[in-house]
Amino acid sequence: MENLRFCPKCGNESLKWDGEKKWNCTKCDYVLFHNVAGAVAVVIRCGNEILLTRRNQEPKKAKLDLAGGFVDPKESAEHTCVRELYEEMKIQVDISKLKYLASLPNVYEYKNIVYNTLDLFYEYRIDEKFDADLEISEISETVWLKINEIDSEDIAFDSQRIFLEKYKNQQS
Repeated sequence: MENLRFCPKCGNESLKWDGEKKWNCTKCDYVLFHNVAGAVAVVIRCGNEILLTRRNQEPKKAKLDLAGGFVDPKESAEHTCVRELYEEMKIQVDISKLKYLASLPNVYEYKNIVYNTLDLFYEYRIDEKFDADLEISEISETVWLKINEIDSEDIAFDSQRIFLEKYKNQQS
């Protein structure tokens, strides 16, 4: 974050990072905020199993992940779920069947930039398991796992590890 030094308003090498969420220009008083980004994660559940994806890119390449992604501008979290599930696996989702479960803060580092996120967790129940049509650039495979057999060490992100531990305990 400290590498951003030039002010986009006055052009001087005068931006100072506060270490948390904003840069200030010492020459023209310009302020640039780096706010929390919204993201969704969807528990696709069939009986006592959930669908996990295996990441095919950094960060956390090869680790397990819940399907989902970042919220686009002017998009609701529920619409993000629908869009991301279609983009990643060509799954058509009935938005009315998405159930909000929880939110947790997370840190997502991408190309040396640290993004603070607010991860919103949803559940989507289905009657039959399916094989997904994967977007290979993002996902290398999908895995159906019994909820009580998920190893939190295999999960890519801290927020998902915490969430899935609580989710498993609620199912017992």
